[in-house]
Amino acid sequence: MTITSLSQLDLNGTYSYADYLKWRLDVAVELIKGKIYKMSPAPSLKHQQVSRQLCGLFYDHFKDKKCQYFNAPFDVRLYDRKKSNRANRGIFTVVQPDICVICDESKLDERGCLGSPDLIIEILSPGNNQKELKKKFELYQESGVKEYWLVYPYEESITQFFLDEDSEKYQLVSVYGCEDDITPVLFQDLVIDLDDVFETYRRIQKEIEAAEND
Repeated sequence: MTITSLSQLDLNGTYSYADYLKWRLDVAVELIKGKIYKMSPAPSLKHQQVSRQLCGLFYDHFKDKKCQYFNAPFDVRLYDRKKSNRANRGIFTVVQPDICVICDESKLDERGCLGSPDLIIEILSPGNNQKELKKKFELYQESGVKEYWLVYPYEESITQFFLDEDSEKYQLVSVYGCEDDITPVLFQDLVIDLDDVFETYRRIQKEIEAAEND
C-alpha cells in the first residue's frame, strides 16, 4: 500500500529505507535511526540566500575537481559501518543535508548518496528542534562524516567541527562570525569570506524596507 499521509504511519514506529521508498508524502521527512522526523516548512529567505551563496562558491571550486557538492533535496543514506548492512531494509537513516560534499564517487547512485559524505553543512532555521540537532550531531559523528558545519543565518555565524580519527569524536575547530574567513579543513585551497555569504540578505532587506517606506 502506498503511503500518502503521515496519519497512515505510526510516528512511534521504526522504519527502514525500504519503507521510505514506498511513501508519497505531501510533507518532507527524514529518518534518523528508524524514527520519522518532519522537516521544517519551506526555508526562509535568509536560509535560501545563505545556501545559494555557499552553493555558488562550491560550484566554482569543485567544477573541475573529483569531489562533488549537492544541495537539498538530496537523500543521504547512512548505515551502521560496523554491521556494513547496505540493503534497503538494513538502512534506517535517510537525511537531506542542506549541502554536502562527496569525494568518493562509488557512494553515488541514482537515489543519492549511500554512505557518509566528506563534508555536511546544515543551515539552521528558528524552528529547528534542539533534540533533532543533537541526534544529527551524534549521527554524523558515528557515521564518519569527516567535517560538519552548523550555519546560524540569523546570528551570521558558523560553527565548524572536524572528526578526530583516534577518538572518532568531533572536535570544535572554531566559531566564525561575518567578519571572518572560513576554510574547510578538508579543502584548504577554498577560502570563504563570510561577509559575502551573509551580505546578500542584508542588502535585500534594506531594499525591501526602502520600498515599504516610499
